Amino acid sequence: MPNHIYFGDNLPILQALPSGSIDLIYIDPPFNTGKTQARTQIRTLRSANGDRIGFQGYQYQTIRLGHKAYVDIFDDFLGFLEPRLLEAYRLLKPHGSLYFHIDYREVHYCKVLLDAIFGRQCFLNEIIWAYDYGGRSRRKWPPKHDNILWYAKDPRCYVYNVDAIERIPYMAPGLVGPEKAARGKLPTDTWWHTIVPTNSKEKTGYPTQKPIAILRRIIQASSNPGDTVLDFFAGSGTTGAACIGLGRQFILIDNNPAALEVMQKRFVGVEDIQWHLTS
Repeated sequence: MPNHIYFGDNLPILQALPSGSIDLIYIDPPFNTGKTQARTQIRTLRSANGDRIGFQGYQYQTIRLGHKAYVDIFDDFLGFLEPRLLEAYRLLKPHGSLYFHIDYREVHYCKVLLDAIFGRQCFLNEIIWAYDYGGRSRRKWPPKHDNILWYAKDPRCYVYNVDAIERIPYMAPGLVGPEKAARGKLPTDTWWHTIVPTNSKEKTGYPTQKPIAILRRIIQASSNPGDTVLDFFAGSGTTGAACIGLGRQFILIDNNPAALEVMQKRFVGVEDIQWHLTS
């Protein structure tokens, strides 16, 4: 079966997909920060007339490669999300799950909305993705985490492959013995993981790109090989990249031309993708 990447407004595309056809949904919607999310890609070259000082005091010239951005402002954020989340619920198979990635500004309101759609009994976890990067406010505790809400369509029957989850090192391996230390321990609902490093091969230059390790953990835990994973705020396509490595099918949707440009580069050479580029 081919994978699918759609360009366009996600709502009519979701409405056209068949009910009960998706095993796992992960979405990372705009966080309604009130800002334009942007990232400028640059490279530097040694130059006697450079505009910055680098390693060992050498001068470097900055070369601007490109600029990617999207507007993250909604007057009615919940009104925007609600019809899309209703479609997400319809699309999930009976054993399916939704992982909803948001930040501290909107998570409380979004949880109330998701409780109304899925039912409070279907809420399984609030995962905290904690990182340590960027500036530190001196006026309040610096926010260094995102929130991921996990809902099952049926809280009595859902996929959770505990044995497939990559284990993490013990902080004090000498206290648990060599056998346990070698095996590692299961992650909790607090995930410590850096953002995508600036100099990483994983970096696409897309604003708000999420680490593939975060998506791998979610997909390994809450889907099985051959399952279909949907991401309808696909951005840089990290969900699809994780699915390819884990033997899952994927459907990605985004209406930002910059996102489609990044995904076309990211998936070059991947043959089993159908591109739907007319919205």
